[in-house]
Amino acid sequence: MAIVGAFALSSFAIIKPTDSIYQILNLTGSFGIIAVSLYKRVWQTVTLNSIWAVIALIALAKILLNI
Repeated sequence: MAIVGAFALSSFAIIKPTDSIYQILNLTGSFGIIAVSLYKRVWQTVTLNSIWAVIALIALAKILLNI
């Protein structure tokens, strides 16, 4: 829900991809999917969402540090 929510809010111009809440939603959503995928041993999804989380973390750091 967090990832889809971030996408929907961004698509309807309620939030911007440069807003920290957008990246936080992406990050928490990817962590949730990683947890479920680890439990079910779906390694492709773990890999994809780990990359998604890293991207969200880097983007969030850039936003918070004003880089």
